[in-house]
Amino acid sequence: MNKLILASSSHYRKLLLERLQLPFSCHSPNVDEAHLEGETGAQMAERLAIRKAQAVAALFPDAAIIGSDQVAELLPDTTHSQQASQRTAGHIILGKPLTHGGAIAQLRQQSGRTLSFHSGVAVMHQGLIKSFVDTTEVDFRELTDEEIEQYVQRDQPYDCAGSFKAESLGITLFRAIRSDDPTSLIGLPLIRLSALLRELSPPLAFK
Repeated sequence: MNKLILASSSHYRKLLLERLQLPFSCHSPNVDEAHLEGETGAQMAERLAIRKAQAVAALFPDAAIIGSDQVAELLPDTTHSQQASQRTAGHIILGKPLTHGGAIAQLRQQSGRTLSFHSGVAVMHQGLIKSFVDTTEVDFRELTDEEIEQYVQRDQPYDCAGSFKAESLGITLFRAIRSDDPTSLIGLPLIRLSALLRELSPPLAFK
């Protein structure tokens, strides 16, 4: 059987991949995650997923490698703070807030707006690589400062782009979610990933 490695140090992705009941290990890739000028969020997510898979495959050439990256993207809004964000291709790319103040600023910025979360995935095996991007749209309801403060104190989403945990209390911040895969928003779209793993020889995913 192929050795499977998740090219990530993300606790969230590790928990998601465990749902497929496959033996795997994790190895953190050393990849520059800076955006490129003119790059969209979807392009950035797929490029970084591929780079992460390639970086770990160079160390473990006989293994099947899963690389993944998620990019949160919204249109610019000059009436809101752009703390913990980067402008690119006419959009704003949201990074992890890292701090309490950063999370507050992001959620204020996102109140009443729609964000696109692009989850890029790449599977590399025997020198071949296949990749895709799964996009989930999240509509935030109008949030008061009090609601934002209470949420951040309770969920502490400091390591999450967009400053929420959809698998936890963060789900209460939304008006709607549009997605083909409920696991995509958390960071690893398992439906399409399973399809790629089934294409390996021998297949890795459940059939």
